[in-house]
Amino acid sequence: MTTSTTPEPSAAAPLLDLQALVVAVNRRRRLWSSVALLGLVSGTAIAVVLPPPPTAVTTVLVAHQEDQPNDTGTLIRTDVALLSTTRIAGKALQSLKSTEKPEDFMNDYRGTGLTNNLLRIEVSATSGAEAVARARALAEAFVADHVRRMREAANAEAKALLDQRDRMRAELAQVNKEIGALPARTDPKASADVETLFARRAELNSRIADFDQRAAEARTGTPRVVSGTQIVDGPREVEQSLPRAAATKGAIGLVLGLALGLGLAAVGTVVADRPVLRREISAHLGASVVAELRSVPRRPALPWQRRRTRAAHERLTATLARAVRGSTQPVSLLELGCARTTSVIALNLAGALAAEGQVAVVDGLPGRELAKSRLQPDGPTVVRGDEAESVPEQARRIGVGSVAPGTAWTDLRYLGGRAVLVVRAGHGSAAWLHTVARQLADQRIPVIGVVLVDPDPRDRTDGTLWDGLHTALRGHDERPARQNPTGRLRTERPARQNGTAPLRTERPSMTAAGVPDSDQEAR
Repeated sequence: MTTSTTPEPSAAAPLLDLQALVVAVNRRRRLWSSVALLGLVSGTAIAVVLPPPPTAVTTVLVAHQEDQPNDTGTLIRTDVALLSTTRIAGKALQSLKSTEKPEDFMNDYRGTGLTNNLLRIEVSATSGAEAVARARALAEAFVADHVRRMREAANAEAKALLDQRDRMRAELAQVNKEIGALPARTDPKASADVETLFARRAELNSRIADFDQRAAEARTGTPRVVSGTQIVDGPREVEQSLPRAAATKGAIGLVLGLALGLGLAAVGTVVADRPVLRREISAHLGASVVAELRSVPRRPALPWQRRRTRAAHERLTATLARAVRGSTQPVSLLELGCARTTSVIALNLAGALAAEGQVAVVDGLPGRELAKSRLQPDGPTVVRGDEAESVPEQARRIGVGSVAPGTAWTDLRYLGGRAVLVVRAGHGSAAWLHTVARQLADQRIPVIGVVLVDPDPRDRTDGTLWDGLHTALRGHDERPARQNPTGRLRTERPARQNGTAPLRTERPSMTAAGVPDSDQEAR
């Protein structure tokens, strides 16, 4: 039965597939876990090899003339900035009688504003006693400098107020002189001037008293600031705990290494563009995923792992055996990134078919994976590709080859007329998968299915091409379409043998420039 279908446009692929990105990053966990472990070891090693120098800490209470309850910390930040000046560093070194440069000494200490009036000073040195002495000298130098600045500011303000008062007194003396020069009897017109002079004298007396009071207040506030600025927590050496420092720096290194490793894995995944999901590999190769296998372990597996692997290989062998029995042409297994697993699959398949007749495995792999495999004394015959002509005509041949870069594509036709691709997930790039599909289509080798090796265990995507007309399917498993009397294109189903249909019937492949019309028929 044939049906007429019209291909629907495929949905636009997302710019970044988050699911594929997460799966790919998870598959590269060796990379980011190694970088995270390297960060942990590096942080711990730095704490052990380069321990922090002896440090002393002291706390200073700083009083300000301009203190306000709603201050946002501007004054204490100014004090922190003043602490990191060559003037204070020089005075501290002068009290220590040290010849070190103030610029160098400034690199060994730092100040931190705890509150609006509390300043913590941390000083490091070559020994604990030296660190304590430097912290005390630095705190005393800062207190002395702060007190001096507050006194100078108060004296400057008081002097400015007293200067204003003296000017007012000089003006008052002039007004008194003018009043004393007035005649005893005056006319009504001069009485207004007299009242003005007396009012001016009263105003000047009031302003002079105000300036005296403000100057006294300016001087009065200085002792409060001087007594309020003091060292409230004497210099003391900070206890250094090597385990705590190693744990802290190790945790920091672990976090930084993990972030760096995840970033490298994500960037590498996006740049490499290596499909890992079933749906991606199926779409790029234009063939359905028929089975999944774990990679052959290079170390002894646990008992339950061996049972699961054995069961998966038995299911795959039965599936491939049905496909081989129902095929009129030799079937080849073509690997991409999993030559050792493909060799095991080929030998299992040959062993399953050996009971039905003579079977020969044609080894077309570039390496010696099949030669290294353990063969039973009465098992199938394994011959190299150049010895394939020595295989008897009645023997069933199973070809094993590779579609890795550097493959001689024209030699694949001699391994088998139909192919099963054995692909390791995340091994080949999307561009190379397209190259494999195109080259197999050019060689007229239909792909009857894909065996996915080492898939992601949490992959729930579908690897079956249910709608493939609009995709560039490769390796069609049908005879060339022919014209019927009505002018429509018809395709014929391959003949069955032994009552078993082929594993999968692919739709006809389309040329890159052609788009099928509504009269093209497909199954």
